[in-house]
Amino acid sequence: MQFIDLKTQYSLIEENVKARIETVLRHGQFVMGPEIQELEERLAEFVGVRHCIGMSSGTDALLAAMMALEIGRGDEVITTPFTFIATGEMIALLGARPIFVDIDPVTYNLDPDLLEDAITGRTRAIMPVSLYGQCAEMDAINAVAERHRLPVIEDAAQSFGASDRGRRSCGLSTIGCTSFFPAKPLGAYGDGGACFTGDDALAKKLREIRNHGQDRRYHHPSLGLNGRLDTIQAAVLLAKMDVFPDEIAARSRLGDRYTALLSERGAASTATGGAAVLTPAIRPDNLSVYAQYTIQVPDRDEVATRLQDRGIPTAVHYPVPLNEQPVFHVGLETGATPVSADVAKRVISLPMHPYLSENEQIQVADAVAKAAGLTLS
Repeated sequence: MQFIDLKTQYSLIEENVKARIETVLRHGQFVMGPEIQELEERLAEFVGVRHCIGMSSGTDALLAAMMALEIGRGDEVITTPFTFIATGEMIALLGARPIFVDIDPVTYNLDPDLLEDAITGRTRAIMPVSLYGQCAEMDAINAVAERHRLPVIEDAAQSFGASDRGRRSCGLSTIGCTSFFPAKPLGAYGDGGACFTGDDALAKKLREIRNHGQDRRYHHPSLGLNGRLDTIQAAVLLAKMDVFPDEIAARSRLGDRYTALLSERGAASTATGGAAVLTPAIRPDNLSVYAQYTIQVPDRDEVATRLQDRGIPTAVHYPVPLNEQPVFHVGLETGATPVSADVAKRVISLPMHPYLSENEQIQVADAVAKAAGLTLS
Protein backbone atom coordinates (compact mmCIF):
# COMPACT_ATOMS: atom_id res chain seq x y z
CA MET A 1 0.00 0.00 0.00
CA GLN A 2 1.24 3.49 -0.83
CA PHE A 3 1.08 6.38 1.63
CA ILE A 4 0.29 8.76 -1.24
CA ASP A 5 -0.61 7.38 -4.67
CA LEU A 6 0.38 9.72 -7.50
CA LYS A 7 0.53 6.96 -10.11
CA THR A 8 -3.23 6.37 -10.20
CA GLN A 9 -3.85 10.07 -10.56
CA TYR A 10 -1.35 10.26 -13.42
CA SER A 11 -3.08 7.41 -15.24
CA LEU A 12 -6.24 9.57 -15.33
CA ILE A 13 -4.60 12.77 -16.55
CA GLU A 14 -1.67 11.37 -18.54
CA GLU A 15 -2.77 12.61 -21.96
CA ASN A 16 -3.57 16.10 -20.69
CA VAL A 17 -0.26 16.34 -18.82
CA LYS A 18 1.71 15.21 -21.85
CA ALA A 19 -0.12 17.62 -24.16
CA ARG A 20 0.44 20.59 -21.87
CA ILE A 21 4.11 19.80 -21.33
CA GLU A 22 4.55 19.30 -25.08
CA THR A 23 3.10 22.77 -25.64
CA VAL A 24 5.69 24.25 -23.28
CA LEU A 25 8.50 22.32 -24.95
CA ARG A 26 7.41 23.66 -28.33
CA HIS A 27 7.06 27.34 -27.40
CA GLY A 28 10.21 27.22 -25.26
CA GLN A 29 9.19 29.85 -22.67
CA PHE A 30 10.32 27.80 -19.69
CA VAL A 31 10.39 30.77 -17.31
CA MET A 32 7.25 32.95 -17.01
CA GLY A 33 5.63 31.38 -20.06
CA PRO A 34 1.93 31.92 -20.87
CA GLU A 35 0.88 28.98 -18.69
CA ILE A 36 1.86 31.00 -15.60
CA GLN A 37 -0.75 33.67 -16.21
CA GLU A 38 -3.34 31.07 -17.23
CA LEU A 39 -2.77 29.15 -14.01
CA GLU A 40 -2.78 32.28 -11.84
CA GLU A 41 -6.09 33.40 -13.29
CA ARG A 42 -7.62 29.98 -12.83
CA LEU A 43 -6.40 29.63 -9.24
CA ALA A 44 -7.50 33.15 -8.28
CA GLU A 45 -10.98 32.40 -9.59
CA PHE A 46 -11.02 29.08 -7.74
CA VAL A 47 -10.08 30.71 -4.42
CA GLY A 48 -12.27 33.76 -5.00
CA VAL A 49 -9.66 36.53 -4.77
CA ARG A 50 -8.37 39.05 -7.27
CA HIS A 51 -4.75 37.96 -7.36
CA CYS A 52 -2.72 34.77 -7.44
CA ILE A 53 1.07 35.05 -7.75
CA GLY A 54 2.89 31.84 -8.63
CA MET A 55 6.00 31.11 -6.57
CA SER A 56 8.90 28.65 -6.74
CA SER A 57 7.78 26.90 -3.52
CA GLY A 58 5.44 27.25 -0.59
CA THR A 59 8.43 28.23 1.52
CA ASP A 60 9.30 31.09 -0.82
CA ALA A 61 5.64 32.11 -0.84
CA LEU A 62 5.81 32.63 2.94
CA LEU A 63 9.07 34.54 2.62
CA ALA A 64 7.73 36.77 -0.16
CA ALA A 65 4.53 37.46 1.78
CA MET A 66 6.48 38.76 4.77
CA MET A 67 8.83 40.74 2.52
CA ALA A 68 5.80 42.38 0.90
CA LEU A 69 4.61 43.38 4.37
CA GLU A 70 8.11 44.76 5.10
CA ILE A 71 8.71 42.46 8.06
CA GLY A 72 12.33 42.44 9.12
CA ARG A 73 14.91 42.48 11.87
CA GLY A 74 13.52 43.03 15.36
CA ASP A 75 9.91 42.37 14.37
CA GLU A 76 7.78 39.59 15.84
CA VAL A 77 5.46 37.25 13.96
CA ILE A 78 3.03 35.08 15.92
CA THR A 79 2.66 31.52 14.69
CA THR A 80 2.17 27.94 15.83
CA PRO A 81 4.95 25.59 16.93
CA PHE A 82 3.07 22.55 15.61
CA THR A 83 4.02 22.76 11.95
CA PHE A 84 6.79 22.11 9.46
CA ILE A 85 10.04 24.04 9.97
CA ALA A 86 9.43 26.33 6.97
CA THR A 87 6.83 28.36 8.87
CA GLY A 88 9.19 29.51 11.61
CA GLU A 89 12.26 29.28 9.40
CA MET A 90 11.14 32.04 7.03
CA ILE A 91 10.30 34.36 9.93
CA ALA A 92 13.77 33.91 11.40
CA LEU A 93 15.47 34.16 8.02
CA LEU A 94 14.21 37.75 7.74
CA GLY A 95 15.69 38.55 11.14
CA ALA A 96 12.29 38.59 12.82
CA ARG A 97 11.40 36.51 15.87
CA PRO A 98 8.77 33.77 15.74
CA ILE A 99 6.46 33.94 18.74
CA PHE A 100 4.99 30.49 19.27
CA VAL A 101 1.41 30.30 20.50
CA ASP A 102 -0.03 26.93 21.46
CA ILE A 103 -2.63 24.97 19.54
CA ASP A 104 -6.21 23.92 20.10
CA PRO A 105 -6.09 20.31 21.38
CA VAL A 106 -8.94 19.24 19.10
CA THR A 107 -8.13 20.82 15.72
CA TYR A 108 -4.33 21.13 16.19
CA ASN A 109 -4.50 24.64 14.73
CA LEU A 110 -3.38 27.83 16.47
CA ASP A 111 -5.62 28.62 19.43
CA PRO A 112 -7.10 32.10 18.84
CA ASP A 113 -7.94 32.49 22.53
CA LEU A 114 -4.21 32.70 23.28
CA LEU A 115 -3.37 35.40 20.73
CA GLU A 116 -4.07 38.55 22.72
CA ASP A 117 -1.50 37.74 25.39
CA ALA A 118 1.19 37.13 22.75
CA ILE A 119 0.85 40.49 21.00
CA THR A 120 3.45 43.15 21.84
CA GLY A 121 4.55 46.45 20.41
CA ARG A 122 6.87 44.54 18.06
CA THR A 123 4.22 42.23 16.61
CA ARG A 124 3.96 42.77 12.86
CA ALA A 125 1.84 39.85 11.68
CA ILE A 126 -0.02 36.68 12.68
CA MET A 127 0.71 33.52 10.69
CA PRO A 128 -1.68 30.67 11.46
CA VAL A 129 -1.19 27.29 9.77
CA SER A 130 -4.17 25.41 8.35
CA LEU A 131 -2.83 22.05 9.44
CA TYR A 132 -3.65 18.61 8.04
CA GLY A 133 -6.00 20.13 5.46
CA GLN A 134 -8.42 22.03 7.72
CA CYS A 135 -8.60 25.82 7.81
CA ALA A 136 -7.50 27.48 11.02
CA GLU A 137 -10.13 29.48 12.90
CA MET A 138 -9.58 32.42 10.60
CA ASP A 139 -12.61 34.50 11.64
CA ALA A 140 -11.48 34.55 15.28
CA ILE A 141 -7.86 35.16 14.31
CA ASN A 142 -8.80 37.95 11.91
CA ALA A 143 -10.92 39.59 14.60
CA VAL A 144 -7.94 39.77 16.96
CA ALA A 145 -5.70 40.98 14.14
CA GLU A 146 -8.16 43.71 13.17
CA ARG A 147 -8.31 45.03 16.73
CA HIS A 148 -4.54 45.36 16.71
CA ARG A 149 -4.26 46.45 13.06
CA LEU A 150 -2.14 43.46 12.12
CA PRO A 151 -2.02 41.57 8.81
CA VAL A 152 -2.70 37.85 8.76
CA ILE A 153 -0.78 35.40 6.56
CA GLU A 154 -2.43 31.99 6.22
CA ASP A 155 0.10 29.21 5.81
CA ALA A 156 -2.15 27.03 3.68
CA ALA A 157 0.51 24.63 2.44
CA GLN A 158 -1.67 21.68 3.48
CA SER A 159 -5.14 23.12 2.97
CA PHE A 160 -5.49 24.28 -0.63
CA GLY A 161 -9.02 23.36 -1.68
CA ALA A 162 -10.38 23.37 1.88
CA SER A 163 -13.12 25.77 2.87
CA ASP A 164 -14.57 27.48 5.93
CA ARG A 165 -18.25 28.42 5.68
CA GLY A 166 -18.02 28.17 1.91
CA ARG A 167 -14.93 30.39 1.62
CA ARG A 168 -11.79 28.85 0.24
CA SER A 169 -8.51 28.53 2.07
CA CYS A 170 -6.00 31.14 0.79
CA GLY A 171 -8.83 33.66 0.49
CA LEU A 172 -9.42 34.13 4.21
CA SER A 173 -6.70 36.62 5.18
CA THR A 174 -4.44 39.46 4.05
CA ILE A 175 -2.24 37.00 2.15
CA GLY A 176 -2.72 33.27 1.72
CA CYS A 177 0.27 31.08 0.88
CA THR A 178 0.20 27.52 -0.40
CA SER A 179 2.56 24.82 -1.63
CA PHE A 180 2.42 22.68 -4.74
CA PHE A 181 4.96 20.14 -3.47
CA PRO A 182 4.02 16.80 -5.10
CA ALA A 183 2.49 15.34 -1.93
CA LYS A 184 0.15 18.29 -1.32
CA PRO A 185 -3.58 18.18 -2.17
CA LEU A 186 -2.79 20.03 -5.40
CA GLY A 187 0.76 18.99 -6.22
CA ALA A 188 3.10 19.68 -9.12
CA TYR A 189 5.86 17.34 -10.31
CA GLY A 190 8.45 19.35 -8.42
CA ASP A 191 8.49 22.36 -6.13
CA GLY A 192 5.99 25.16 -6.53
CA GLY A 193 3.74 27.48 -4.57
CA ALA A 194 1.59 30.60 -4.72
CA CYS A 195 0.48 33.69 -2.83
CA PHE A 196 -3.12 34.93 -2.91
CA THR A 197 -4.43 38.36 -2.00
CA GLY A 198 -7.23 40.77 -2.71
CA ASP A 199 -4.93 43.76 -2.16
CA ASP A 200 -3.76 45.28 -5.44
CA ALA A 201 -0.72 46.97 -3.91
CA LEU A 202 0.43 43.80 -2.18
CA ALA A 203 -0.05 41.81 -5.37
CA LYS A 204 2.18 44.26 -7.24
CA LYS A 205 4.85 43.95 -4.55
CA LEU A 206 4.67 40.16 -4.60
CA ARG A 207 5.10 40.03 -8.37
CA GLU A 208 8.17 42.24 -8.08
CA ILE A 209 9.64 40.30 -5.17
CA ARG A 210 9.41 36.94 -6.95
CA ASN A 211 11.41 38.38 -9.85
CA HIS A 212 14.41 39.94 -8.10
CA GLY A 213 12.47 43.01 -6.97
CA GLN A 214 12.11 44.44 -10.46
CA ASP A 215 9.05 46.32 -11.70
CA ARG A 216 10.41 46.31 -15.24
CA ARG A 217 13.48 44.85 -16.89
CA TYR A 218 16.69 45.91 -15.10
CA HIS A 219 14.84 48.33 -12.82
CA HIS A 220 14.79 47.17 -9.19
CA PRO A 221 12.95 49.36 -6.65
CA SER A 222 13.36 46.71 -3.94
CA LEU A 223 15.22 43.56 -3.03
CA GLY A 224 13.60 40.35 -4.13
CA LEU A 225 14.05 36.66 -4.85
CA ASN A 226 14.46 34.28 -7.71
CA GLY A 227 11.06 32.97 -6.69
CA ARG A 228 9.30 32.28 -9.99
CA LEU A 229 7.17 29.21 -10.66
CA ASP A 230 8.48 27.15 -13.59
CA THR A 231 6.29 27.08 -16.68
CA ILE A 232 6.35 23.27 -16.91
CA GLN A 233 5.08 23.00 -13.32
CA ALA A 234 2.29 25.44 -14.19
CA ALA A 235 1.39 23.22 -17.13
CA VAL A 236 1.19 20.17 -14.84
CA LEU A 237 -0.96 22.05 -12.35
CA LEU A 238 -3.34 23.17 -15.10
CA ALA A 239 -3.84 19.54 -16.06
CA LYS A 240 -4.41 18.58 -12.44
CA MET A 241 -6.96 21.35 -11.91
CA ASP A 242 -9.33 19.46 -14.22
CA VAL A 243 -9.68 16.67 -11.64
CA PHE A 244 -9.05 18.68 -8.48
CA PRO A 245 -12.71 19.41 -7.57
CA ASP A 246 -13.47 15.68 -7.71
CA GLU A 247 -10.39 14.96 -5.61
CA ILE A 248 -11.50 17.46 -2.96
CA ALA A 249 -14.86 15.69 -2.69
CA ALA A 250 -13.10 12.31 -2.54
CA ARG A 251 -10.72 13.45 0.21
CA SER A 252 -13.61 14.66 2.36
CA ARG A 253 -15.54 11.44 1.79
CA LEU A 254 -12.53 9.22 2.53
CA GLY A 255 -11.70 11.16 5.69
CA ASP A 256 -15.24 10.66 6.97
CA ARG A 257 -15.05 6.96 6.08
CA TYR A 258 -11.79 6.50 7.98
CA THR A 259 -13.37 8.06 11.05
CA ALA A 260 -16.45 5.86 10.77
CA LEU A 261 -14.40 2.71 10.25
CA LEU A 262 -12.14 3.43 13.22
CA SER A 263 -15.14 4.27 15.41
CA GLU A 264 -16.80 0.98 14.48
CA ARG A 265 -13.68 -0.93 15.52
CA GLY A 266 -13.25 0.30 19.05
CA ALA A 267 -13.08 3.29 21.33
CA ALA A 268 -12.16 5.81 18.64
CA SER A 269 -13.29 9.36 19.26
CA THR A 270 -12.81 12.96 18.14
CA ALA A 271 -12.75 14.05 21.79
CA THR A 272 -10.44 13.20 24.65
CA GLY A 273 -11.69 10.81 27.29
CA GLY A 274 -9.66 7.65 27.25
CA ALA A 275 -10.20 6.63 23.63
CA ALA A 276 -7.45 4.37 22.32
CA VAL A 277 -7.54 6.15 18.95
CA LEU A 278 -8.31 9.85 18.69
CA THR A 279 -9.64 10.68 15.20
CA PRO A 280 -9.63 14.11 13.49
CA ALA A 281 -12.27 16.67 14.45
CA ILE A 282 -13.51 18.92 11.66
CA ARG A 283 -15.12 22.16 12.78
CA PRO A 284 -18.77 22.77 11.77
CA ASP A 285 -19.17 24.29 8.30
CA ASN A 286 -15.56 23.36 7.45
CA LEU A 287 -14.47 21.11 4.61
CA SER A 288 -11.06 19.51 5.08
CA VAL A 289 -8.94 18.24 2.19
CA TYR A 290 -7.16 15.86 4.57
CA ALA A 291 -3.65 16.52 3.37
CA GLN A 292 -2.98 14.00 6.13
CA TYR A 293 -5.40 11.78 7.98
CA THR A 294 -3.81 12.07 11.40
CA ILE A 295 -4.84 10.21 14.52
CA GLN A 296 -3.49 10.07 18.07
CA VAL A 297 -2.50 6.77 19.62
CA PRO A 298 -0.67 5.70 22.77
CA ASP A 299 2.70 4.02 22.23
CA ARG A 300 3.03 5.53 18.76
CA ASP A 301 6.33 3.89 17.86
CA GLU A 302 4.96 0.47 18.70
CA VAL A 303 1.81 1.13 16.68
CA ALA A 304 3.86 2.31 13.69
CA THR A 305 6.00 -0.84 13.84
CA ARG A 306 2.95 -3.09 13.99
CA LEU A 307 1.37 -1.29 11.04
CA GLN A 308 4.57 -1.51 9.02
CA ASP A 309 4.66 -5.27 9.69
CA ARG A 310 1.21 -5.47 8.09
CA GLY A 311 2.29 -3.43 5.06
CA ILE A 312 0.69 -0.17 6.18
CA PRO A 313 3.00 2.86 5.77
CA THR A 314 2.70 5.72 8.23
CA ALA A 315 4.34 9.10 8.89
CA VAL A 316 4.59 11.52 11.80
CA HIS A 317 3.63 15.17 11.24
CA TYR A 318 5.27 16.50 13.49
CA PRO A 319 7.34 14.81 16.22
CA VAL A 320 9.08 17.92 17.60
CA PRO A 321 7.38 21.34 18.03
CA LEU A 322 9.37 24.20 16.54
CA ASN A 323 10.05 25.85 19.89
CA GLU A 324 11.82 22.66 20.95
CA GLN A 325 14.01 22.58 17.84
CA PRO A 326 17.64 23.55 18.54
CA VAL A 327 17.54 26.46 16.12
CA PHE A 328 14.62 28.11 17.97
CA HIS A 329 15.00 26.84 21.53
CA VAL A 330 17.42 29.51 22.77
CA GLY A 331 15.64 32.16 24.80
CA LEU A 332 12.28 30.39 24.83
CA GLU A 333 10.67 28.83 27.87
CA THR A 334 10.65 25.05 27.87
CA GLY A 335 7.08 23.80 28.04
CA ALA A 336 5.56 27.12 26.96
CA THR A 337 3.30 25.25 24.54
CA PRO A 338 2.22 22.16 26.48
CA VAL A 339 -0.57 21.08 24.13
CA SER A 340 1.81 20.99 21.15
CA ALA A 341 4.39 19.09 23.18
CA ASP A 342 1.81 16.54 24.26
CA VAL A 343 0.20 16.03 20.86
CA ALA A 344 3.59 15.70 19.13
CA LYS A 345 4.23 12.51 21.11
CA ARG A 346 1.12 10.71 19.86
CA VAL A 347 0.16 11.84 16.35
CA ILE A 348 0.56 9.44 13.44
CA SER A 349 -0.67 9.85 9.86
CA LEU A 350 -2.28 7.05 7.86
CA PRO A 351 -2.25 6.50 4.07
CA MET A 352 -4.38 9.24 2.50
CA HIS A 353 -5.02 10.21 -1.11
CA PRO A 354 -8.13 10.60 -3.30
CA TYR A 355 -7.79 7.14 -4.86
CA LEU A 356 -7.84 4.96 -1.74
CA SER A 357 -10.30 2.11 -2.16
CA GLU A 358 -12.83 1.15 0.49
CA ASN A 359 -11.09 -2.20 0.89
CA GLU A 360 -7.77 -0.44 1.50
CA GLN A 361 -9.36 1.76 4.15
CA ILE A 362 -10.91 -1.28 5.84
CA GLN A 363 -7.49 -2.94 5.80
CA VAL A 364 -5.93 0.13 7.43
CA ALA A 365 -8.69 0.48 10.02
CA ASP A 366 -8.44 -3.19 10.99
CA ALA A 367 -4.66 -2.90 11.30
CA VAL A 368 -4.89 0.26 13.41
CA ALA A 369 -7.47 -1.34 15.70
CA LYS A 370 -5.26 -4.37 16.30
CA ALA A 371 -2.07 -2.33 16.61
CA ALA A 372 -3.67 -0.02 19.17
CA GLY A 373 -5.03 -2.93 21.16
CA LEU A 374 -8.71 -2.33 20.42
CA THR A 375 -11.33 -5.07 20.41
CA LEU A 376 -12.85 -5.55 16.96
CA SER A 377 -16.63 -5.61 16.81
